[in-house]
Amino acid sequence: MEKRWWHNSVVYQIYPRSFCDSNGDGIGDLNGIRSKLDYLAELGVDVIWLSPVYQSPMDDNGYDISDYKAIAPEFGTMEDMEALLAEAKEKGIKIVMDLVVNHTSDEHEWFKRACESRTSPYRDYYVWRDAKPDGSAPSDLGSIFGGSAWEWHELTQQYYLHLFSKKQPDLNWENPKVHDEVHAMMNWWIDRGIGGFRLDVIDLIGKEIDNGITGNGPRLHPLLKQMNNATFGDKDLLTVGETWDATPEIAKLYSAEGREELSMVFQFEHITLTWTNGDKWKPAALDLKAFKQVLTKWQLELKETGWNSLFWNNHDLPRAVSKYGNDGQHRVKSAKMLATVLHCLKGTPYIYQGEEIGMTNVKFDHLEQYKDIETLNFYKVRTEAGVSHEEMMAALAENSRDNARTPMQWSNEANAGFSTGEPWIEVNPNYTAVNTELDRASDESIYEYYKALIALRREYEAVVYGDFTPLVEEHDKVFAYLRQRGEQTLLVVANFSDESVDIDLGIETPDKHSTLLSNTNIDFSDLNHLSLQPYDAAVLRL
Repeated sequence: MEKRWWHNSVVYQIYPRSFCDSNGDGIGDLNGIRSKLDYLAELGVDVIWLSPVYQSPMDDNGYDISDYKAIAPEFGTMEDMEALLAEAKEKGIKIVMDLVVNHTSDEHEWFKRACESRTSPYRDYYVWRDAKPDGSAPSDLGSIFGGSAWEWHELTQQYYLHLFSKKQPDLNWENPKVHDEVHAMMNWWIDRGIGGFRLDVIDLIGKEIDNGITGNGPRLHPLLKQMNNATFGDKDLLTVGETWDATPEIAKLYSAEGREELSMVFQFEHITLTWTNGDKWKPAALDLKAFKQVLTKWQLELKETGWNSLFWNNHDLPRAVSKYGNDGQHRVKSAKMLATVLHCLKGTPYIYQGEEIGMTNVKFDHLEQYKDIETLNFYKVRTEAGVSHEEMMAALAENSRDNARTPMQWSNEANAGFSTGEPWIEVNPNYTAVNTELDRASDESIYEYYKALIALRREYEAVVYGDFTPLVEEHDKVFAYLRQRGEQTLLVVANFSDESVDIDLGIETPDKHSTLLSNTNIDFSDLNHLSLQPYDAAVLRL
């Protein structure tokens, strides 16, 4: 495998709206991010994935773009963006832009022109269909945000497609003019010195709507090859695609050497294990054996071909320590355990803002406290279908996207030090106990633990390129594995439960082994008679 700079990188995702507000309007912004670059550089990350900051009416918090070449005023100006790029570069940090090209905002100039008439030169930039003879939608295709994926346009007497909000019309990727426009825009950003792209729901651009195909359509990979060749292919940039339905075989099509598509993809098979029958609004308990099986499968399947992205959470997902750890009594310890397991796997690790201090889900008491369009749409759809208010509020507390979007908790000052104004969404009330100032002053600092993990990853090539060997695969509480390359053999062991566990790892204990990093002070001298306390985790060199 050819070594690439992003194999050894650690990416930090920033959701700009909720990260740091520099001007007191209650909304995070680019200058707020600039003020925290030293914090990120000290942590050791070398890539920032920046959720969208483009001009947008913010129906979906910026994932509905009305101008790809302008910055939304609430985030700042293009000059602020250029300053962020320059200052990050000085600190050795690349900026990966979040790019949404499956759809635009309905306020994008292309869509406004497309709506003028059926003969508009922009009409075929989007997907239009006639009504059925009875006037109903062209098909029963549902929106990912709930309801129909078709919206009637009165002036031109046709329906347009929106796989997300009705204010997010889908682009027509069967139109070569769309390719040209998107490629030119991507090159415009590349020329400004960005480090790559995270491509939002990119697996949907090959859709064949009349054949009932949305994700992974037959045209998808030819379109990505074309995009690669026209834009980033010869630039050595990091590109990661959001691909909800990817299998390891599909992931190889995206990311194998010589495929000329992407660096890697986000797959969500481990995430959806805690959804009942794929329904995020019916949360299920974590089954660690199944969880390990999925992660192991991806480690082994992409061993020689392709590359893994490693993540527990992002702007669309609940907080890792609340979902997979224990956000009460064992918050600090379980946050470190999760970090240990993730960062020692093979692939590029992603940290979501606040993960490095163990931020938790928020439990809002009232529906009005939620701001997320998907959350509010599904609450309406499900309660109208008979689900009780109480059941939906419990589901929102567990899986609403707003869990990840409450403001970053910097201090125990008002509004968690995020803003001097009223935040656009309420701060998690636990900010007085969970914030960066308190964490970094603590002897048990999660931030310092992440910092040590990132440094360890840079020191040991076995973590980046080593073979992965799972251990105790049938155990329902312990996740353990080996990473081996050349003379280096590392053992990672973690108790995923709030119970004490006695375990035999089934490996020969070497005469000499040392603990490189651990969240516990238990005795690791005999690896076949370990007594692990709740959420104990360690990395050992054998």
